[in-house]
Amino acid sequence: MLKHRARLQAELARLKVWKKVNRNEDLLVPVPGVSPGMWQAPQVPRYVRVNTLKTSVEEVIDYFKRQGYAYLGKATSMKDLCSLSEKQFLLDLHLPDLLIFHPQLDFHKNYLYMAGHIVLQDKASCLPAFLLNPSLGSHVIDACAAPGNKTSHLAAILKNKGQIFAFDLDIMRLTTMSTMLVRAGATCYELANQDFLTVDPYDPKYREVKYILLDPSCTGSGMVNRLPGPEGPPSLERLQALAGFQRKVLTRALRFPGVQRLVYSTCSVHREENEDVVRDVLQEYGAAFRLVNVLPSWPQRGLATFLGSECCLRASPEETLTNGFFIAVLERKPEGDDTASSSILPVEAEASASASAPASASASAPAPSTGIGIGISISTGTGSSIDSGISTGSGCCTSN
Repeated sequence: MLKHRARLQAELARLKVWKKVNRNEDLLVPVPGVSPGMWQAPQVPRYVRVNTLKTSVEEVIDYFKRQGYAYLGKATSMKDLCSLSEKQFLLDLHLPDLLIFHPQLDFHKNYLYMAGHIVLQDKASCLPAFLLNPSLGSHVIDACAAPGNKTSHLAAILKNKGQIFAFDLDIMRLTTMSTMLVRAGATCYELANQDFLTVDPYDPKYREVKYILLDPSCTGSGMVNRLPGPEGPPSLERLQALAGFQRKVLTRALRFPGVQRLVYSTCSVHREENEDVVRDVLQEYGAAFRLVNVLPSWPQRGLATFLGSECCLRASPEETLTNGFFIAVLERKPEGDDTASSSILPVEAEASASASAPASASASAPAPSTGIGIGISISTGTGSSIDSGISTGSGCCTSN
């Protein structure tokens, strides 16, 4: 650390100038309703997703209890998360397979992580697969898949009963993803090193695809631990270029004739990559698809830039104690239906979240509440092979 002190101080000074603050403490993310002394940076908790392909939530809770951690039951509010000590943990309020720990904890050397029983994944990044909620045995596309946390989450939701077609253009990231999926025990996937924009929606291979998860390349501006580059925030030209690519991949996804539900997500805070993309694509495909009002109790909604934008979700350190994120869920309208959607998804997942919360072991703890392919093949060992290709887009942030 000492040999990098000058560089770190320079980076800190540059960040303060970019943020237009004078004091180091002014860089800390405020949390509404929480006194400043309760937590120091980082504000975002350590989220641990239980890999249900290899274990159960109950077994992981028991493991951590044996390691000396106190399980406090299911969280009921943001304040519960902010008051966690380093030896306490909670079950998440929305996701039935997500545990919450103090932000300073690091489980990268923990046995459960190295064995693939748990995945260290931010809560906001867990929401896309959870909200897509594919049914058992169904066919799913993960359009920009690397590094693969969402793919493994989809496999867990499917219980390895179905088929996931996962695409990404970065062969190195895709190879790493293959190793991770093997460790996670996923078997229902096929990886392709191919630009999703070159995939033929009418290929008989994808005839049965009903669900698509689309998390395309973005600025990554919502990532809490990502410092702005020397150029500062993205230029308008870069935002427009990314938004143009995002519109193209979303449009491509909606052309698959069998798709019934699609989740579009980014780890960006910029309207140009989020609400504007959804609005523009719905102007073309609004006769066939509609936005779904998901998680109505979620505190942060889409920006009011078009009618129905409140159906979208946003996430941020300030509002939801997560990385910055955006999610929109689209579903195909039934034949003859020209109305806006008022349905709530996923019904099954929300019911599971309230019904499967393990009880706290402590009486004083809160009670649980209700591209073009080039013919190179790389064996994955599990699932299918990687077909190498060259293209122009890639999956999003590495921590997703």
